[in-house]
This record gives sequence, C-alpha cells and structure tokens, in this order.
Amino acid sequence: MKLHLQTLFVAVGLGIKRNWHIFLSIIAGLLFGNFLHENPTVFEPLVRLLNIVGQAFIRVIQMVVIPLVCSAIVVGISSIGDSKQIGKFGKKMILYYGLITVFAVVIGAVLVLGFKPGVGVQEFISQTSALEIQNQVNSVIAEQKGQIGNIFLNMIPQNPLESLAKGEMIPIIFFALIFSLALSKVGEINRPIVSFFESVFAATMKITDWIMIFAAPGIFALTTVAVSSFGLSIFSTISKFFAVVFLGFCIQFFIVYPLILKLFSKVPFSTFYTAIIEALLVAFGTASSSATLPLTIACCEKRGISHKICSFVLPLGATLNMDGTALFQTVAVIFLTQAYGVTLEPIQIIQIMILAIIASSTCAGIPGAGLITIALVLNGLGLTPQQLVEGFAFLFAIDRVVDMIRTTVNVASDAVVAAVIADNENEIDYDLLNNTEQYKEII
Repeated sequence: MKLHLQTLFVAVGLGIKRNWHIFLSIIAGLLFGNFLHENPTVFEPLVRLLNIVGQAFIRVIQMVVIPLVCSAIVVGISSIGDSKQIGKFGKKMILYYGLITVFAVVIGAVLVLGFKPGVGVQEFISQTSALEIQNQVNSVIAEQKGQIGNIFLNMIPQNPLESLAKGEMIPIIFFALIFSLALSKVGEINRPIVSFFESVFAATMKITDWIMIFAAPGIFALTTVAVSSFGLSIFSTISKFFAVVFLGFCIQFFIVYPLILKLFSKVPFSTFYTAIIEALLVAFGTASSSATLPLTIACCEKRGISHKICSFVLPLGATLNMDGTALFQTVAVIFLTQAYGVTLEPIQIIQIMILAIIASSTCAGIPGAGLITIALVLNGLGLTPQQLVEGFAFLFAIDRVVDMIRTTVNVASDAVVAAVIADNENEIDYDLLNNTEQYKEII
C-alpha cells in the first residue's frame, strides 16, 4: 500500500505539472468558496455570476455528449467489424464492470456496518419520524418487483427521436447499439452512414478541444459555488459519514483498480493514472462523468489505447458503469437506516446492494444524479426520500463535494476497464503509454 501511494503521488505530480492551471483552479475555488460562505450577503451577486459561469461550462460540454456517444458507438462497432469480436468485447466489458461494481458495494456495506456513522446523528432525528420509518420498513411492498421490471423496460426507447430530444442516455445508447450492430451486418452499403458518424465524431472532439480552453475558469466557478453554499466547516458536522464514504472511495481507487490492472493486464497503474490525470481533474471539477467523457476518450486514445476500444467501451462505461455511485448509495441508505434506528436483516442488506447496482446504472452522468436515483434503493425498503427529509439534509449538505470525488472514481473505473480490455486484445501501444515525458497536453 505504501508503494502504491508513492507511485500514485508521482503520477498525480506529473499530471499537476502538465495541468497546474486546473489544479490551482480547484484549490482557489475551495479557498474562495469558503471566503464567500463567510460573507454570504455581500457577495451574493458574485456567487450567482460564478454559478452562471460554471453551469455554462457544463452545458457546453454536455452539448457534445449525445453526438459524441452516438458517433463513438457507431464508429467503434463498425471498426470492430466482426460480430464475434463485438460479442467478445461486450462480454469482457460486462465482466470487468460487474466485478468492479460488486467490489464497490461490498466495500461500502462493510465500512458502513462496521463504523456505523448513522448512530452519531440519531439525536438530530425526531423520535416520531424514526418510529414511523421503523414500522414501515418491517415489510417491503410487493409491487417493488414490478417497479424494478419497469426500469428495464424504460431502457428500451419507444421513440428514439423522443429519447434523443429528452437526452435520455440509456435509451439512446440502447438504440445506438442496435443500429450499429445492424450497420455491421449490411456490408459495404453502410459506408455513407459510417463515414457520416466518423465526421461527427471528429467534429465533436474538435469542439471539445475548443471548450477545454475554458476549463480552468469553469472548474474554478463550479468549485467556488459548491463550497460557498456550506463552507469547509460542514465536514465536522457529519465527519464520520464523510470519512466512511471517502475511505470507501480510496480503497476502490488505490487498491481495487490497481488490483484489477495487475491481475488482468500488464498495464502499470501509476503510469496509467498519469496518462488519465487530465480526465480525473476535470471529473473532480465538474462532478459529471458525461461532461468528462470527451476528455476520457482523448486521454486514453492519445496515451496508447486504440480508438476501437475507446469508442466502444468508454461511452458505455460513462453511462452504465457508476461503481463510485453504487458505493455511495449503499453507504447512504444504510446510514439513513442507522440514523432512524432501523434494524436491517442480512437479506435486506443484500437487497440494498443489488438495488444500488441497478440504481447506479440508471444514473445520469450529471452532478447530483446519484442522490436522485437513491430513491430506487429506498424503494426496496418501502420508503421514499420525502419520508426521510431530516436524514437527507445531511446527504444534501455535502453531496456536491462527495459527488466530485465519486465522479473521479467513476471516470477512473471506465478508463481502467478500457485499458484492461485493450491489453487483452493487443490494442494498446505500450511505447506511447510508458513514455510519460512525451505526453501531449490534452487541456
């Protein structure tokens, strides 16, 4: 573990050397945000202005996400060509993403059950509310099975154009996959369509290059606004809960991912973290895996992973693979049950873990989405967020900072799986990956 930390610090150090402006914008945002929090009335107009700047930065990145995802999937699957190879890539992707997410929810459950952070906040929960929740959790509503079924049905678009207009990523990806597989089966007649999507992909990546010129001010604005709403002192109020979540993220980031790389590939994790540091910094600043997707693809492709792998694995991972979110939701729901004095049976804990995996996979890659889809996990206990409003206040208080960290974990997970599959399929240029001094700047 000590060696892992040393090599990771070297990786982060090299990344900061290349991207010092992004790193400084995060630090400056934390400090300035805390200053604004202590003077809320005087600087309220400035906070509103910074919020507009930050939201504009996220919007212009999200503007290219749908065309990027659709074009990347079409180009990626058509470039693979062989349907057997597509199936092989898909099986490996599901295996690795599934393995990493199972690790995440197990780590989250073990930590929250061991440290019991919810017990420390029971004094802030009214006894009346706690008693009502305890009574309701005694029986799980049978119709939840139907609701889980509806989640899978909603993944299939009734009207792809309507899903496209609404920005519903999972139905869009479902249709893009089916459409791409069909294109791969019709032969050379697909060339005009594939060429069109190749042009769309190239254009959206160029737009991303332009957008990233404004990365530093955008991330500074987002960080400042997030911290200004609660200040740095919020961590002392529910420090135990935050510590459990943060420890879980660290185990996932420092132990699980290096272990996956070590067991299933020859990719050195410290070098790889150096290769994707730009994407990790932007993920932390924006708290959006979808907004970071163009950077993730750019980092992986320009540092040695083939376009064939990146265009197939990363767009799907940014939408479906949210192991950091699954870990957080597992910890958060069990934290709430502890705060309300609910005693969970082992089967209910397993149910929470399974529902956290499902809920995280339906989670949009935007800020705060992990806290929204937590309702699905609560439904497994027959509860709604409205019934636990006192407990949810604690989650909302630090969600932005937690969201920034868990998004970084999510993005790292996507890149790790892409690297492992690329290694398995001999689709990685190790000469380029290991030559860190020659890396070209992404941002």
